[in-house]
Amino acid sequence: MTILTQEQTKHITDRVLSFSKADECIVTVSGSRNGNIRFARNQVSTAGLADDTNISVTVAFGKRQGTATINEFDDKSLEKVVRRAEDLARLAPENPEFMPAVSKQDYKASQTFSAKTAAIDPEFRAQTAAYAIEACKKNKLVAAGFFTDGNQFSSVANSNGVYGHQQQTSLDFTCTVRTEDGRGSGWVKRSATDANRFDAREAADVAIEKALRSVDAKALEPGRYTVILEPAATSELLGYMLFGFDARQTDEGRSFLSKKGGASRLGDKLFDQQVNIWADPWNPDVPVLPWDTENLIARKRMDLIKDGKVNALNYSQYWAKKKGVPATATPGNIIMAGTDKSTAELIANTKKGVLVTRTWYIRMVDPQSVLLTGLTRDGTFYIENGKIKYPIKNFRFNESPVTMLNNIEEIGKPVVIGGDEVPFQMLIPPMKVRDFNFTSLSDAV
Repeated sequence: MTILTQEQTKHITDRVLSFSKADECIVTVSGSRNGNIRFARNQVSTAGLADDTNISVTVAFGKRQGTATINEFDDKSLEKVVRRAEDLARLAPENPEFMPAVSKQDYKASQTFSAKTAAIDPEFRAQTAAYAIEACKKNKLVAAGFFTDGNQFSSVANSNGVYGHQQQTSLDFTCTVRTEDGRGSGWVKRSATDANRFDAREAADVAIEKALRSVDAKALEPGRYTVILEPAATSELLGYMLFGFDARQTDEGRSFLSKKGGASRLGDKLFDQQVNIWADPWNPDVPVLPWDTENLIARKRMDLIKDGKVNALNYSQYWAKKKGVPATATPGNIIMAGTDKSTAELIANTKKGVLVTRTWYIRMVDPQSVLLTGLTRDGTFYIENGKIKYPIKNFRFNESPVTMLNNIEEIGKPVVIGGDEVPFQMLIPPMKVRDFNFTSLSDAV
């Protein structure tokens, strides 16, 4: 597939808009070229390349909306998809929360494209898998992993003069390494926009080291411990919490930020002073599109938590109009402030504690407090006097990220966590927190 240029998509969107007879029309043209390689039991199992391009057209007559998609670009096809969307809109019931298309927006470009990533070929993917496989064979270990890379473009336009076009690249690599007898397990995840920031050897070595060190895990009594959480261990926990930063959920009493009587905790200090979390589409480590893909509102930097205080909530168009405030774009990324300290330095500063590589199988227990339950996995270790003393069996935990961020003792250097497993592109640090609640043991490695 040819990645369409701005000139090409502008021509397509202009033609679509010219065919529309509706009160308003919104057009999205997008395409992707995604490569992948998967390996298991120290051999490649699948590899492939998938191309896709499509046009989505949404029209409205009053409060009645219709959407249709197509993957053909000639004028006859473009007019056909517009007519189909209009037919659907006429049949649709009125949407009581309908909001008109946004007016012209100023989209400041973000650095979402890397030529090095766009040039990834089958040899690059094969070599990434080979690094892990060959190193594991030498150490009598068993590797399984998945590498994906993507080159995409996205163009948006509407009948109010909105137009935006941007190209994006991404890569994501996960690798699980097990001992041959299954008693030890290690895991690693790496994500990047720019392939120059990805080192396949470094990633595989991390998983291998954790697998070798996690053999003969000892049982530690459940309870509350000082815990060093690597970024992959907190990414999903934070995601659950950040979904609560929605003004409507808060005002309707459905968020942990709700107060009785319809008030919110906006401005309240709920977290440790060290906690600063924001969204910024122009961050060079986790750049995202400068527009909200749902409503095409231009994204801006949004400080969600500032010095431990709840600083902002996200307002949809409908709820913003109802409350008489400006609407905001939903964040595309999440960034948490950290320090220059490595995870090793956090360990060195810990007298007694537990190191957690990752968490998984997370489920919500109580939305009002964001109490979550889940399991540790693929490398959990006991720390004593600043050193990893021995591997320990995995735990089930019951903990709220709200409490976790209020119990921070030390923060490390942020790293990128991306891919399908997390709700946002994230740049988050390892954290040392006190009183993390482990409720029972798990036999899984």
